[in-house]
Amino acid sequence: MKFIDEYRDREAAQKLARAIARITTKPHSLMEICGGQTHSIVKFGIDELLPKDITLIHGPGCPVCVTPIELIDKAIELASRPDVIFCSFGDMMRVPGSRKNLLTVKSEGGDVRIVYAPIDAVRLAEKSPNKEVVFFGVGFETTAPANAMAVYYAKEREVSNFSMLVSHVLVPPAIESILSSPDNRVQGFLAAGHVCAVMGCEEYVPIASRYHVPIVVTGFEPVDILQGIFLCVKQLEDGRAEVENPYSRVVRHGGNTPAQELVRRVFTIVPRKWRGIGKIADSGLGLSEPYQSFDAERRFNLAEGGVDEPSECISGLILQGIKKPCECEAFGVHCTPESPLGAPMVSSEGACAAYYRYRRFETQPEIVGSKA
Repeated sequence: MKFIDEYRDREAAQKLARAIARITTKPHSLMEICGGQTHSIVKFGIDELLPKDITLIHGPGCPVCVTPIELIDKAIELASRPDVIFCSFGDMMRVPGSRKNLLTVKSEGGDVRIVYAPIDAVRLAEKSPNKEVVFFGVGFETTAPANAMAVYYAKEREVSNFSMLVSHVLVPPAIESILSSPDNRVQGFLAAGHVCAVMGCEEYVPIASRYHVPIVVTGFEPVDILQGIFLCVKQLEDGRAEVENPYSRVVRHGGNTPAQELVRRVFTIVPRKWRGIGKIADSGLGLSEPYQSFDAERRFNLAEGGVDEPSECISGLILQGIKKPCECEAFGVHCTPESPLGAPMVSSEGACAAYYRYRRFETQPEIVGSKA
């Protein structure tokens, strides 16, 4: 709770927390989908403002975290080739594969470059006709339009030395996978506002009805998150299960239609494996038939394979909301941001990274003989 005092809307946050306490008459477990929301919750102590009957569960809302190890290994294989310039966002550089990460490949002489937009990789390909330029296309619905535009642009401009290693995942199938699990504890969801800004809210309506769970579109500031929690708890207390959008300053019900049309043109829905979770049907995006010549896996004939997580790492349980980072024996000991066992420790949106940054001293056991 120490950080909430630094927040500019402290009084509004405390007022919402009191309102949540007033309407809560029984235990409720809510899951925030986005890792950005997880970081806000942990940083600002939002969970500490809530009544003890309200449990916040951290979901698989980090696309970096759920990118499977074998796809990281494929990225490393491509980045190690002398004829390839491998482009990625910076948050993928230190995600561990089975043996190394992209930053290690770069230190070994691989031409690995951080870009800030997918289109930068296409323009680099135009300037480097003697190299193959590969972009690591990772993300939820939020980044899909920009990645789709890069591929569309490359096709229109006939940039034949550009391709994309695609690892896109979709939120609604992940929610359904969580709700259909025998271990599910989630009674309501805080949906990620930036995802809904692209996809809208309509896909959540049948999920809310089928599983009888409220889904509230939520932003990332503490007051936004507390408002989402309030509305979710209010629905649970009233026995309702609806989709609500209090984040209407950013999200329209139908989402961003031109962005959706571009994504549908360039991508097609495919099954996708989620790191630590497994394969979820219809939960990913792959390049559609007219754009498959830009698929790096096909272009370089990358072999399929399966890789297991390190035995110490419980990131799969953390990503499913079954356990929290502080319940992992390796947390902060054998697994740190400098030497991560799993992606949630190294990603800027990972739950383990949030706990390590803001709460590791609160969760570590007291050393015998130490003085206060």
